[in-house]
Amino acid sequence: MNYTTLPKSSIDKPIINPKTNWVIDASHSEIGFKVKHLMISSIRGVFNDFEANIITTGEEFVTAEIEFSMNVNSLNTNHEHRDKHLKSSDFFDAVNHQKINFSANYYKVIDSDASSELFGYLTIKGITKQIKLDVEFGGIKTDLSGVERAGFSVQGKINRKDWNLNWNSTLDNGEAIIANEVKIYCDIQLIKKQV
Repeated sequence: MNYTTLPKSSIDKPIINPKTNWVIDASHSEIGFKVKHLMISSIRGVFNDFEANIITTGEEFVTAEIEFSMNVNSLNTNHEHRDKHLKSSDFFDAVNHQKINFSANYYKVIDSDASSELFGYLTIKGITKQIKLDVEFGGIKTDLSGVERAGFSVQGKINRKDWNLNWNSTLDNGEAIIANEVKIYCDIQLIKKQV
């Protein structure tokens, strides 16, 4: 735990910095990805059902303990047949692996303009790999109801084959239809609650 000490003239005992619980506001957040199709344009998708448990010391996000999960069956790419294929055993295998999980273990501030790197473990189809995400902190504001909110933009890149998302097909010239690199993009708004 982190401690701050008042002047001795006031008190001799240390004060424990309070733990703060942050919950994700789904109505003001988006969890998405995009991947190249035919190597000329990107297909985008989102997960509509997700949750996060985030605990910080005070309001210091460098101390954050983060547990995040999303429901594979909530995947939406605005194409019903494609969504069904992505949920099949060719990709996410939603029948046997209903959740994608992320657990953060290290938060590194890069510079003074609120840019940071977040390191953690991403689990897809029962396979866990460490990833790095680039984070831009938007700040903390109090809304019209007096609720404190924090905003973040998160981006990253992964190779889908690292999680056995291997399906692909080829064009007549031998080029792959779907790229292996998947870009992660998230706009996240958190609501502050005291533990």
